[in-house]
Amino acid sequence: MMRWLHPILALIRLGRPLHLIGGAIFYGVGVAAAGLPITDPGLALLGLAATLSAQLMNHYSNDYFDHEADRANPTPTHWSGGSRVLPEGHLPAQAALIAAIGWGCIALLLATLSTLSAPQPLLSGTLFALAIALAWVYSGPPLYLHRRGWGEAVGALLVPGGTALVGFSLQTGTLRPSIFLTIIPLCLLQFAMLIAVSLPDVTGDRAVGKRTLAVIFGPQRAAQWQSYAIGAALISLPLLFVAGLPPLVAAAPLATAPIGLWLIARLRRNAWADPTAWNSLGFWSIGQLVGSAGMMLLAWLGVGSG
Repeated sequence: MMRWLHPILALIRLGRPLHLIGGAIFYGVGVAAAGLPITDPGLALLGLAATLSAQLMNHYSNDYFDHEADRANPTPTHWSGGSRVLPEGHLPAQAALIAAIGWGCIALLLATLSTLSAPQPLLSGTLFALAIALAWVYSGPPLYLHRRGWGEAVGALLVPGGTALVGFSLQTGTLRPSIFLTIIPLCLLQFAMLIAVSLPDVTGDRAVGKRTLAVIFGPQRAAQWQSYAIGAALISLPLLFVAGLPPLVAAAPLATAPIGLWLIARLRRNAWADPTAWNSLGFWSIGQLVGSAGMMLLAWLGVGSG
């Protein structure tokens, strides 16, 4: 029985299910920003299932198309360098591709069902199609965006931004300024996080020709951009309030501001060049992003129930 259990557990690990928490929170931000009570709870759950399926497709495809870079990476951390399932030989690489295609088909099916039930099928269908397509070409053919210098920018817009927009549009049938204002700090923090987790991968990425921002411009310049993105996310908060975001929502990410300021201070002290610091830089960058999104979700729930 254990011989059958090992590949199943390896396949689950390959999909990095823990990372689905962030996707669910980003989607929840969009649904909550649409207002309470939820207009169509069943549609909200169906859209969430489609979103998480697309995220799983992306996780599996990332590991498949990054296999050579991950194998060449001498300094993986808990948050970078892939799941390590394929480089460690627990499963053949083809298993990741099959899983990616399978979850992609499920995502398309669920997205189609969601779209057919949406108040504005054209809008929601377009958002879903764009999100799923970008989730595939992020690491896969024909564009391979993350190996051509576009991964951080596209990921920053797609993961918190596109996910929240889908959740919002499924409930409202429209896109309003409030949801765009909401995702601005989250997109900036996602950009910062993607740089943080790319720093340990520079050697492996450079060896196989994968051109992340840290490879193209160097780790020091990329780390500076990480600091700028964190700073911009914090500076944007009062501006978002002035632009019309509810005060509670605009202030919510301030709960994680100490993490951001600490990360900026560490980066200024050249922690980006210290391999012993890479794991914690990745962890706390993820923590600030997901924590900020979680606080904004709670804030929108508070606003909607107030």
